[in-house]
Amino acid sequence: MRVLGGLERGAVLDSPSWVATLLRQPWVMPLFRIGLVSAYLIGGVTKLLHFDAAVAEQVHAGLHPGWLWAALAIFVEIAGSLCIIFNRFTWLGAGGPAALTVVAMLVANSFWRLEGVARFIALNNFFEHLGLIAAFVMVTYLASGERRSRV
Repeated sequence: MRVLGGLERGAVLDSPSWVATLLRQPWVMPLFRIGLVSAYLIGGVTKLLHFDAAVAEQVHAGLHPGWLWAALAIFVEIAGSLCIIFNRFTWLGAGGPAALTVVAMLVANSFWRLEGVARFIALNNFFEHLGLIAAFVMVTYLASGERRSRV
């Protein structure tokens, strides 16, 4: 498969010319990688600056010991985000936040235990998180394609 600027050639060729031109710009993929991890990066830094609140958040979600889960979340959110932003060890950088997101989905968005409006909100959050996990898979795929195209 030939990769062009991190995107499969067919994907670019199947797009209108203005879309293909935009996607070929060197700043596009870095910008979208930053966008993808922005909530994780900001969340990790905020947890680091307010560690007591991060511990309380983990305990509230039923994760014990809270300090360990908070420290793990901080490391995964910051280190994983930086791996994705700098496009290095992307598979690892994406895997960490994806795994953390799975835990969050199962612990904080367990819609199957709720009813009414709470179920509706948790169901939406669950599938929004599932979309983020899919985006982490896609960014890993694109990064591996970029490396293959340079060889």
